[in-house]
Amino acid sequence: MASIEDIKKRIKSIQNTKKITKAMEMVAVVKMRKAIESVLKTRSYANLSWLTILNLSQVIKNNNEPLHPLLEKRKEIKKTGVILITSNRGLCGGFNTAIINKINNAIKKYCIQKGVLEKKTEFILIGKKGAVVYNSFGYNIAADFPKYDIISEVKEILPISQLVIKEYLAKKYDQIFVAYTDYINPTKQLPRVKQLLPIDIIAQDEYLGIVGQDIRLGIKKDFLKEKEEKYLKKDQFIYEYTFEPSPSEVLDEMLPRLIEVQLFQALLESNASEHSARMTAMHQATKAAGDMVDELTLFYNKARQASITAEIAEISAGANAMK
Repeated sequence: MASIEDIKKRIKSIQNTKKITKAMEMVAVVKMRKAIESVLKTRSYANLSWLTILNLSQVIKNNNEPLHPLLEKRKEIKKTGVILITSNRGLCGGFNTAIINKINNAIKKYCIQKGVLEKKTEFILIGKKGAVVYNSFGYNIAADFPKYDIISEVKEILPISQLVIKEYLAKKYDQIFVAYTDYINPTKQLPRVKQLLPIDIIAQDEYLGIVGQDIRLGIKKDFLKEKEEKYLKKDQFIYEYTFEPSPSEVLDEMLPRLIEVQLFQALLESNASEHSARMTAMHQATKAAGDMVDELTLFYNKARQASITAEIAEISAGANAMK
């Protein structure tokens, strides 16, 4: 059994750790509130803009007009690009592990389904913890961008959006996905993989993501399947668009902006999820430290009482011996 001094030192050490985890929890709470506020401000706009771009692509297809390069679906998938959003630091529970395992499993299933090689997938990283896809799984990393805890403007995502659009148009990649963590509430975050390019209303991401399901509202219905059925019905239209001066010029301006919005929203969702996960992890660590202190204090009191009892017994024995 450990000595009284050892137990006392351990209690002090755990109390110091508890102060640190409590401080980290409070910092995470402040950052989480700011991140959630940003997410809620832009979420409706991002969802509506994505729906708009999907409708635009379908209208152009229905009118048999030339497809914009960002809407064109490649016949053969030679190489896939994945934008992976993780954190810069740890101490956030299973936040990074969940999204990395999600994309790794998705790639394996996708490769089996399509009959392509896993090594044809390259990663564009946002966040330092994403490097594990190379260190542990051997995937190539094409680019690495810094990630900020708090972002407030779309321009902060411009270098990434410009890179992926450029690489897609240059046909380096035939598909581009974004892997991020969707914020549901402070205690629940879901890893998601969303097809970013090509933009397609009937993209069926059976393995790569859950794009067609509204998880936030708890509605498990296939949005994309319903939209496909509606568009395939004859003599029925949902939206009518007028392009001025021409469809190609309008889409040249609109599509890159809407891609930027989607990446920006994915980063906001990931930030809110990260800070929520860190807050939860630090809260649990603080609670565990408190429980350990209580348990060690009980051991300390028992050891101290045993020591006092032993001393009293020795004094009594000595007194009896003197008699």
